[in-house]
Amino acid sequence: MTTAAMRKELIAWLSDADDKKIKGLYTLLEANIGASGPELTTAELALVNKERKLHISGTSKSYTWAEAKELIRKKKAS
Repeated sequence: MTTAAMRKELIAWLSDADDKKIKGLYTLLEANIGASGPELTTAELALVNKERKLHISGTSKSYTWAEAKELIRKKKAS
């Protein structure tokens, strides 16, 4: 189903839904309404940019997903 079709179905459903369902759905979506994603502080963004530069330059150690999972499993076990 395309997103356009989903949008039409949701609009139709919303127009007929009772108040209880609308309030419940709104509560589920409230945190994301109008949000474009997580907002970082200036300090957090600076740290992300610093770490990204280290990663791109090869200065910092990077891990594959499998390596990261293994490291986490070992830490949990100890």
